[in-house]
Amino acid sequence: MKTLGLLRHAKSDWDDMSTRDFDRGLNNRGRRGGALMGAHIRGSDYSFDMLLASPAERVKKTLESAELGLSPRFDQRLYLSSADTMIDVIQEKAGDADSVLICAHNPGLQEMLLRLIAPANENALFDEASTKFPTAAFAVIELAIDSWDQLGGENGTLVHFTRPRDLDPALGPDGS
Repeated sequence: MKTLGLLRHAKSDWDDMSTRDFDRGLNNRGRRGGALMGAHIRGSDYSFDMLLASPAERVKKTLESAELGLSPRFDQRLYLSSADTMIDVIQEKAGDADSVLICAHNPGLQEMLLRLIAPANENALFDEASTKFPTAAFAVIELAIDSWDQLGGENGTLVHFTRPRDLDPALGPDGS
């Protein structure tokens, strides 16, 4: 059994349109959401042996806000990557870790979730996450695999899904 956590970066800052996409940080709502989700993850029953992350500034700032206590292993391939690329990176870098957290971007994270959950394991959490995987959302997938080399098939069950708005309604779509 392996555990895979998915954390989408928090709400990015669009104030300066001349900033390259890769270099955009977080807006105030994003910093609040990152800190709130970090507290949620730290207080949850889930812990991770390894953190793989996109090196984009908004991911770095999300992780700073979240204060997860893990040293991220940044990989350029995770910037705006597909699920296939994420799987490649995990298979290459996860080694004998039992639990891996990946912090990156959509649509790749949501594609990953859709790809890993077996139809027989779809549940109410899956229904919510498959509809929308918003900024700073956190999901945990338990995988019926013994090695990360087996990652990629429909062998997962979504056991946790939380959005910032679930913890603070002000961080929802209509919040400030």
